[in-house]
Amino acid sequence: MLGPAVIVLRLLQFAGAMVLFGSSLFLLYALPRVGVGSAHHLDWPRRLLASAAGGVLIASLLGLLAHTAILAGSVAEGLKLESLSAVMTTMSMGPSTAVRASAAALALVILIARRPDSKSWWACAGAGAVISASFAWMGHGAATEGPTGLLHLAGDILHTLAAGVWIGALVAFLFLLRPRAPSPELDAVLHKALHGFSGVGSALVGVLVASGLVNSWFLVGPSRIVSLWTTPYGQLLSLKLALFGGMLLLAAANRFRLTPALGAATTGDSSSSAKALAALRRSLILETALAVLVLGLVAWLGTLAPVSAQ
Repeated sequence: MLGPAVIVLRLLQFAGAMVLFGSSLFLLYALPRVGVGSAHHLDWPRRLLASAAGGVLIASLLGLLAHTAILAGSVAEGLKLESLSAVMTTMSMGPSTAVRASAAALALVILIARRPDSKSWWACAGAGAVISASFAWMGHGAATEGPTGLLHLAGDILHTLAAGVWIGALVAFLFLLRPRAPSPELDAVLHKALHGFSGVGSALVGVLVASGLVNSWFLVGPSRIVSLWTTPYGQLLSLKLALFGGMLLLAAANRFRLTPALGAATTGDSSSSAKALAALRRSLILETALAVLVLGLVAWLGTLAPVSAQ
């Protein structure tokens, strides 16, 4: 039972880190600084980021205990001080977990103690970036030896950060799209944020594809592509790519069809605006669901030996 628990806890850490990083950045670059629709005016940013930070903190600590129990052979042995000390001092998983937990705790303290402002969002984005980068420290990206190891590690970190910007924005958009009373001002803010994210999204896709190719070169290898489906790692990786393709299709529909429809509806009556918002909400919910599935597969892949090692 500990194996599936480790995967779920890894998923929670990935999701929390990407919300903390990507949603914090979204508050800074996508929303107005003051007035209706600003991050200070909305009621959900502080609660969302605090939940993400708290989730990362708890999942990191539980994940360390679960990993230690697996290595020690039982939960009772894993809870012993000498077992935990061995993991913390001899494996990269220990220090990386300490970094994640510390960064998450710092973000949580800032969100609780400070009045929400742009400095708080920057601090949370920084903490989220550190947490996201720490995953590469204990993952396949840090296992590559030789002069190309830094390239693999950098590709892994860039891949995670780009995914965090995308997924964090999706979550923020879902909060902006919560059912509410008609508000032309908020509709205009939402449309501007969607329109502005289109350029960011294009850049993110480029980074994800480029860094994904770098990672695949090391984890699969050009000579093993034809036999990708013969290993559990290859099968899960192929499924991940298919889900990523679905996210791209939905993102394209949002950009080229649903966002212009919302823009046109904001100048019409409230019923047309409500229909446009509902269609956009359904699309973003589906895109976010695919993103969660992708993160689940990434959490699972991290527990398997890559194709290149088989």
